[in-house]
Amino acid sequence: MVAQAIDRRGTLRNATAMKNTFSITTRTGDKGTTHLFSGETISKHSQQTDAYGDLDEVVSLLGMARAASERAALQETLISLQRRLFVVGTELATSLGHVQQLAQRVDAAMVAELDRERDALEERLPPVTDFILPGGTEVAAHLDLARAVTRRCERKVVGLLEAGLVENADIVVWLNRLSDYLWLLAREEEGEAVLMKNASMR
Repeated sequence: MVAQAIDRRGTLRNATAMKNTFSITTRTGDKGTTHLFSGETISKHSQQTDAYGDLDEVVSLLGMARAASERAALQETLISLQRRLFVVGTELATSLGHVQQLAQRVDAAMVAELDRERDALEERLPPVTDFILPGGTEVAAHLDLARAVTRRCERKVVGLLEAGLVENADIVVWLNRLSDYLWLLAREEEGEAVLMKNASMR
């Protein structure tokens, strides 16, 4: 999922350089365990794997939305979000003792960037004063599902913070902003006509 990793000696490695020795089937997970990018072995049922597994699901759902979309602008937006989700996933899959070695981490600047994009989109859309029924279009339905899974991931990252397994509170803030942004992207995809149709279905 990520473009960088930390080997077991604690050295940050680029996934591109690792591709010649990488196989999708490693057999290391046959006993229900997996390795963090910092090398530690943990259960696949751990809080961390649960959280970044949800994040991987969000990336895939955005890929479904991108594949279904015919709008180049939306496709580019979703690619950008997928790449930023790799940054989030890398940090969630790295132990606290190694996060400082990551080439990029979630920070206030990353949150501010998403805030600017969300605010600009919200200004372009008509106000929504009622509940929205997901499913106005195929692309919007994918985006709404991605939003719901983002919320689930956010809840799990809050649990990681409370358990002391993650210390970067900006991750929760970024995920919170992302869910809002995905909701707006879905509404933009549906358009005003679908919003009116949803309102009539109350």
